[in-house]
Amino acid sequence: MKSIIYSIFFVLFFSSTMKSQLTMHKFINVGYVYQNQSFGEIGGKLLFLKTDDVLFRVGASALMGSTNSKFSIMPKVNADFLLNFQKNVDFYHAHYFILGAEATNKYIAPKAGFSLFGVLDLTGGYGFSIDKDGINGKELKGLNINFTINIPLVVIK
Repeated sequence: MKSIIYSIFFVLFFSSTMKSQLTMHKFINVGYVYQNQSFGEIGGKLLFLKTDDVLFRVGASALMGSTNSKFSIMPKVNADFLLNFQKNVDFYHAHYFILGAEATNKYIAPKAGFSLFGVLDLTGGYGFSIDKDGINGKELKGLNINFTINIPLVVIK
């Protein structure tokens, strides 16, 4: 888990020192995660782009839910690439293909999916359990489904 956090800080540090001009946007995200159990999600994301064809997003959030009749909170980090190679046509950039991964202290899940305007995300993948004890005695492995709404901080101000 520490190596993932160090990797995110490494990417953020070197992306800010690169000579090519990157634009960064901040988001608050809320959503639903199914990983052998239902969780609500709230957190933040940073979106990096040079052009609107390939976007890179990193985020951290908290997953909250009831497992075996006990409330639990779990930290989550994620990284995504949003891809759309249509050039000079703004309407076609309404949707992006997402490739990424998420990790918690209980599982790691590669994922793929779609995003509408980079605001509404629907992704799916498979979660590989890290901790066999799981959360409150329930191992988190198997099908992973995410529905996320990303709210740009510019909208809130």
